[in-house]
Amino acid sequence: MNYNKKLFRAISNTQNGDTSSETIFEYIQEGNVLSSDYSGGKILVGHLIGIVNEQGHINMRYHHINSAGELMTGICFSKPEMLPNGKVRLYEKWRWTSGDCSEGESILEEV
Repeated sequence: MNYNKKLFRAISNTQNGDTSSETIFEYIQEGNVLSSDYSGGKILVGHLIGIVNEQGHINMRYHHINSAGELMTGICFSKPEMLPNGKVRLYEKWRWTSGDCSEGESILEEV
């Protein structure tokens, strides 16, 4: 799985998350190293880095500044699904490493 130059949008998220359908992720991948800038909705500016394994699963860390002016950090594990239209859907389990350190789940879909 190669995510290079793919755009993703959050299509669902648990209530304690900051991403929304207005949040756009721009993925760049070189080898098995993934990075992304993201923004939109509650997120003013964000960045993530991760490692992609042979099955396309992503182990990542992220940080962003939200519209409340908070610097938020977290850890996320994503599992891909190839959709019939050729686009990728990512099922994510994440945990804040700042704030209340709560957990959540989200789904991103390739734009």
